[in-house]
Parts: sequence; structure tokens; C-alpha cells
Amino acid sequence: MVFKVIVSDKETSYQVETENDLNRQFIGLAIGDDFDGKLVGLDGYTLKITGGSDKNGFPMRKDVVGQRRIRSLLSGGIGYKPKSKGIKRRKTVRGNMISEDIVQINTIVTKTGNTSLADILNNDNEEES
Repeated sequence: MVFKVIVSDKETSYQVETENDLNRQFIGLAIGDDFDGKLVGLDGYTLKITGGSDKNGFPMRKDVVGQRRIRSLLSGGIGYKPKSKGIKRRKTVRGNMISEDIVQINTIVTKTGNTSLADILNNDNEEES
């Protein structure tokens, strides 16, 4: 299974797909943690984890502690969008720590490097074509 890292910088987002071995480097990090962009090939960048999803598509929530997957009563936010005010629904969500079951993480750029993201990531896409 391919491991995906979504990098967002202001209005643009880039998707970096790697093999599942990269997932092991992120195990133990939680939503809100910063890591070096060198792990995904972005030298000089610092990225912050903002969310993600597991192999079954369940989203990660910051307020659920640990690596577990639970059925929680939600009134809104990540994992549930109520159609009208006051409705609650029990939904399955994933905890805020990255485990082996996570296949996608969402990140934002907190510190930029010398070269732009478009130059680094678009060159990789052109080589694959």
C-alpha cells in the first residue's frame, strides 16, 4: 500500500507518494507535531501534521488520544458534518497518533526552504511521465 503525504502551502497542495517503509519514520508522531521535510524529500522545509486517515478511510481527530480507533458521539467537526443544528451521530474516528494503519497524513509548511515547493515537487512529476 502506498503511503501519502499531502503538503499544503497557502492555497496550493502537493501529494507525495512513497512506499510504506516511510510510514515507520512517522510512527509515534501526533497531530500538531513538527518534523523535518527531509523525510519526504523537501530539504530545508519544516512540516506540521494537521491530520490524516487510516487504511479504511477513517479520519484522525486531535481530541482522541492514542493510536486507537473508536466510535464516538459527534456533534460536528472532523468526521461528521450535521445537516442541521443540534444533531449528534455516533461515528468511527482514529486517534491523533500515527500508527502502522495510517496511510495518509496532511501537513502544512511552517518553515520554507531555499527552493520553492513547485520546483521540487513538479520536477518529480515530470520525470515520472
